[in-house]
Amino acid sequence: MKVSRFAVYMVLVMVLTEVHVSQAATCNPSLLTPCAASFTSSNPPSSLCCTRLNQQTPCFCGYLKNPNFSRYVSSPGAKKVIAACKVPLPKC
Repeated sequence: MKVSRFAVYMVLVMVLTEVHVSQAATCNPSLLTPCAASFTSSNPPSSLCCTRLNQQTPCFCGYLKNPNFSRYVSSPGAKKVIAACKVPLPKC
């Protein structure tokens, strides 16, 4: 069976797009629990915390609009951790 390069390329694009969309749709503030100690103390953030912050960056605007989460995400401790992890903040 002969498969054209274009067909293979299109399948790859569709698969990669699906993976990206499904990852972008996973906004779960509980994934930030590795950052809790750093948000509330002077402890530096762990590498897991920084990884999770980077993964959740697309969700920050939603967290800021949600009264249940906004006080945590916009707190001075959270801002310190976000800066330490070099996470780019989106413009909301």
